Amino acid sequence: MLLVLLVVVILNFLMLHLAPGDIADTIAQTMGGADEQDMAELRKQYGLDQPFFIQLFNYVVRVALLDFGQSHFYNLPVFDLIMERFPATLLLVFSAQILSLFVGILLGVYAAQNPNGLSSLFVNMFSLFGYAAPVFWTGILLLIAFSLHIPIFPVSGMRDITIESGNFFVHFFDVLKHLFLPMITLASIFFAYYSRLCRASMLEVLGADFVRTAKAKGLSKKDVLLKHALKNSLSPVITFAGLSFSAVVSGAILVETVYSWPGLGTLAFNSIISRDTPVLLGILIFSTLMVTMGNLLTDLTLKALDPRIKI
Repeated sequence: MLLVLLVVVILNFLMLHLAPGDIADTIAQTMGGADEQDMAELRKQYGLDQPFFIQLFNYVVRVALLDFGQSHFYNLPVFDLIMERFPATLLLVFSAQILSLFVGILLGVYAAQNPNGLSSLFVNMFSLFGYAAPVFWTGILLLIAFSLHIPIFPVSGMRDITIESGNFFVHFFDVLKHLFLPMITLASIFFAYYSRLCRASMLEVLGADFVRTAKAKGLSKKDVLLKHALKNSLSPVITFAGLSFSAVVSGAILVETVYSWPGLGTLAFNSIISRDTPVLLGILIFSTLMVTMGNLLTDLTLKALDPRIKI
């Protein structure tokens, strides 16, 4: 994980510095222009007058010390700014991943019981729709539906600003109501992946010898499905969930922008507009950390499902 983070830091720093312009140009534009002397002072202030490799080395050392620099747009330390938004993104990403896994596995198991029936056809059509629809398009449709026609759920933000007092459960259900639409939107595209993969894996396992032996012993259909077939068919699904976790994090940026969810996605969008390079680099590092942690959790889950896997 440390090696991956180091490579990501170097590549992100390289790509952002290959783009035309820099922080000094952006600040000069917001000031209405600057002469050559002012530009030279700005570049010296942000260390842009040094050779590229010196800038890269200094940045890697600062990141190792959890110093991500100062945001020129928000005028706040980047680390504090990210830590303020990070819990919202973490909540959205993990809730959407858990929901998509649960619903996808449920639909896959349901379709595998009758692979040539209407239930399997429905699951395939539903999965195809979820796979084909872009996540931002789904978000806009839900936004229109639940803001104009069925105003049940909030369509922006994370909390109701009118709720100033109340116990834990009042604030918990308020966040849950705001989370519902972004979570459904982000999870919609992954229903398709997990349901189709679980269906195919279940069909393969249901034809295995040990399943036929379990049936011959007189076990109930429920026990055969849950205790034998499902447990042995989850490994490909969990593996793919770990591999697709980066896509979940990427999709969260679009979903947060649509619903004004106060996470790293909206922060990244504003930082791109304002060319706030330190904030962008910090967000990319935290996104990488989320993906590597997601893959680690995937490996541990696979170990719990299959004792034959050794750490």
